[in-house]
Amino acid sequence: MSLFDLSDRAQQLQTDLLEFMDSHVYPAEAVYEEQMRESGDPHFQPPVLEELKVEARRRGLWNLFHPHPGTGAGLTNLEYAPLAEIMGRSHIASEACNCNAPDTGNMEVLELFGTAEHKEKYLTPLLEGTMASAFAMTEPAVASSDATNVELSMVRDGDEYVLNGRKWFASNALHRNCRVLIVMGKTDPSAAPHRQQSMMVVPIDAPGVTVMRGLPVFGYQDREGHAEIDFADVRVPVADVLKGEGEGFAISQARLGPGRIHHCMRAIGMAERALELMCRRASSRVTFGKPVSENANIQDWIAEARIEIEMIRLLTLKAAYLMDTVGNKEARTEIAAIKVAAPNIALKIVDRAIQVHGGAGVTDDFPLAMMYAHLRTLRLADGPDEVHKMSIARRELRKYRTKTENNQHGGNK
Repeated sequence: MSLFDLSDRAQQLQTDLLEFMDSHVYPAEAVYEEQMRESGDPHFQPPVLEELKVEARRRGLWNLFHPHPGTGAGLTNLEYAPLAEIMGRSHIASEACNCNAPDTGNMEVLELFGTAEHKEKYLTPLLEGTMASAFAMTEPAVASSDATNVELSMVRDGDEYVLNGRKWFASNALHRNCRVLIVMGKTDPSAAPHRQQSMMVVPIDAPGVTVMRGLPVFGYQDREGHAEIDFADVRVPVADVLKGEGEGFAISQARLGPGRIHHCMRAIGMAERALELMCRRASSRVTFGKPVSENANIQDWIAEARIEIEMIRLLTLKAAYLMDTVGNKEARTEIAAIKVAAPNIALKIVDRAIQVHGGAGVTDDFPLAMMYAHLRTLRLADGPDEVHKMSIARRELRKYRTKTENNQHGGNK
């Protein structure tokens, strides 16, 4: 029996999802692009996407990420991993199945730390796919790779907090269905570094909340938007503090662990589709009297892509297995490792696929250019590579520091 054997139900969901991708999602991509172009609105919600959501729900391919039975599919991280990978092959599949970031992480936060009112007002419509949400943590004025740097002020005033500051890269804030923000800020600058921050639920239309602009990413204005948001004397009831004052950093770590591995799972799906496109293009194009696929360097690229995809898939499955069996904290080295490895390897495969496609690879006729922009951005999102490498190195070094200290104590006896 394999360590990564999946339940019959999880395997059936894979079969069902693959069929849904072939019969509905891939054919809808061209319709999606046409509807976006015709609208003239970069943040338009295409009708075809809503149609896909209805069909996905009808097929039972809904809230697959959610580990809580009843509200979600009740799958483990290990069972969800192949499904997230399959959805990652198309830029519209995750939302079609209500498994798109940042809504997935926000739903988890509201499930774990939200009040009954939060769950009724926000969690239920998020689970129904009728509402979108955004997560506002990153700030333009500080290096947000260190979450303790967050400066947006949250000052207590009676039964309310008053918020002042600016956020950016609040993904989903320009989504036509976005109604709520989860905002991280500083409630007590004098507390211990990891107890200074809190998280609050803030309606996007609250007085004083101004969406300034959507930030382009490599020239793309993503449909969901990456918003810069200004908070000017925004008043938030004390009841809308999640978990309690000073718990913001802890919530962010609980939220980002699963979110990071979900990103990596989808990145593997992008790499798989890029490899497929590379093979098809190399087989169909002829240069200098022979198919491109007969060139030794192209065969090397294809072989290396297969090897590297299998490597990052196994590391992702190991991380998912550890999250399920010993918890996110004990799996943090593997989560950090895959967060570095998956985007970098997928990015290299996409880059080579672009090269094989020639000029067509950098156009919107193929999904490769958009994949490249997304994967390059993912090397910064949810913590840049360097921060994850630093945390891995520190944990490795700690083992040897302990051994050295033990040896020194032994030598002093």
